[in-house]
Amino acid sequence: MKVFLVGGAVRDALLGYPSSERDWVVVGANPADMLELGYQQVGRDFPVFLHPKTRDEYALARTERKSGHGYTGFAVHCDPSVTLEQDLMRRDLTVNAMARADSGEIIDPYGGRADLAAKVLRHVSDAFVEDPLRVLRTARFAARYAHLGFTVAPETMALMADIVRQGELAHLPAERVWVELERALGEPNPEVFVEVLRGCGALAALLPELDALFGVPQTAEYHPEIDTGIHTLMALQQAASLTPATDVRFAVLIHDLGKGTTPPAEWPRHIAHEHRGLSLVKRVCQRLKAPGQHRELALKVCEYHTHCHRALELRGKTLLKLFNATDALRRPDRFEAFLLACEADARGRKGMEQRDYPQADYLRRGLGIAREVTAAQFTDQGVEGKALGEAISAERMRRLDALRAEQR
Repeated sequence: MKVFLVGGAVRDALLGYPSSERDWVVVGANPADMLELGYQQVGRDFPVFLHPKTRDEYALARTERKSGHGYTGFAVHCDPSVTLEQDLMRRDLTVNAMARADSGEIIDPYGGRADLAAKVLRHVSDAFVEDPLRVLRTARFAARYAHLGFTVAPETMALMADIVRQGELAHLPAERVWVELERALGEPNPEVFVEVLRGCGALAALLPELDALFGVPQTAEYHPEIDTGIHTLMALQQAASLTPATDVRFAVLIHDLGKGTTPPAEWPRHIAHEHRGLSLVKRVCQRLKAPGQHRELALKVCEYHTHCHRALELRGKTLLKLFNATDALRRPDRFEAFLLACEADARGRKGMEQRDYPQADYLRRGLGIAREVTAAQFTDQGVEGKALGEAISAERMRRLDALRAEQR
C-alpha cells in the first residue's frame, strides 16, 4: 500500500501558487484495508475515505470507462492492481495528472511539468471527451491562471468543441454547471472563462442569452468598444478588480442581456433594454438554479443600472424610488453590492477603465441622508398611520432634493 499526493496540490506547489487542495491516491489497497486503518468511507460511486485525523480525502486508485451520458456516466474499476499511472491517465489535464511521493519525488508520466513550464492547459488523453464537465473545468483553470500566461492548447480546444457538437453539455445537471460557473467567477480573470467557452461553442449551448450579445453594437459615444459582448467581458474584468464577491460578478455578467433582444433596425440604441432583460435574467437564474442572493442582485442591477449612472441628475423623488426599489433602506449591504456592479459596468468600456465613478459616493451619501429620517421624528408630533409614511417619504425627498441642489 502506497499513498501519493495528487492533483491541484502538486500542480500549485510546482507553480508556487497558493492552494488549499490536498487530495490523495492510495495504490495497492482495498476498502477493507482502509476501514481497518480507521478511515471513514464517504464515496458511493467509488471508494473515497476520510483520514481519521486530518479529514483529507483518500481515494483508491481507479480506472474509468464511459458507460452513459454526462459526467456521471462511467463504469469504475477499483482494486489493488490499479497502478498510479493508470489512475493519473483518467484525469483531465496534464498539469493535474502529477503525483508526489512521500520522498518528495514527482511522478509525471504525461508531461505535466513541461506543460506548466510552457504555460499550457492540455488534455491527458483522448478520453478527455468522455466527461463534458471538463469543458467547464478547463475554462475555469484558464480563468485561474490567465494572469500567469496560461492558455488552452489548440488540440484541447478542438476536443472541447467536439464535446459541444455531440450535445454532451445538455446532460450536465444544472447544479454542476452552477458550481463551475460560480467558482470561475471567483477566479482572477473570470472573463477568460467566458472567452474559452465561447471559443469552443459551449457558451451558446449553456448561456445562449449571453452569447447573443457578441456582435451587437452600442452607441460609440458611450461605448467606444462598440460590441456589447466585449463590453460585458470588460465589465466583468472590472468587477473582478473591485470585489471578490461572486454575486456582484454574476450580476455584471448578465446585466445587459436585454441588448441581445434589440431589433437590429434600432441598433446601436437599446431603449428599455433594462426591462427587456429582466425575463432573460430570470430565465438564466432558473435554468442554472442560481442562489437567491445572486438572482436578486442580478435582477436589481439589470433593471436599475442606468438609474445609477444617472444618479447626479435624479430628483429626490426618483432617488427615493430607487432606494425603495432596491430595498437599500433596509439592506444597505446589498445596495453596496449593487453600486459595485454599476461601477464595474461604467468602467467596463474602452478608455474608461480608470475613470472616477462619483455616482456611487453620491448615492451612498443620499442613502445615509434618507436613513436619518425616522418615524420617531413624526410620532412625537402625533403623526400616525398612512400619514406617518407619507411624512417620512416627504421629508426624505426634501433632503434628497437639497443634496441635489448642493451638488449642482
